[in-house]
Amino acid sequence: MKTKKKYKKKKLHEITDYDFTDTTTMIDRKKKLSLKDLGLTLPPQPPTQVVSIRLPTPLLNRIRAEASAKDVPYQALIKMMLSDSLRFRPSR
Repeated sequence: MKTKKKYKKKKLHEITDYDFTDTTTMIDRKKKLSLKDLGLTLPPQPPTQVVSIRLPTPLLNRIRAEASAKDVPYQALIKMMLSDSLRFRPSR
């Protein structure tokens, strides 16, 4: 047990030492940077949201097989299928 704690402490010291010494001298560590300083802005809301649904295993397997055949991730295929089904559905 003692060797594990010693190892973790040594590794943490190595990481902080590496972070401090192996960075460019052009960075002023005393000045805090913000996204605005870098010319970046965050979107007002996240571009996607996480949704959890339960699908029957055979259906998910079919989706995964089709995604594999099209060489796309199965989550992306599900998004495309949902988008297509809403596009061709008559609006109310």
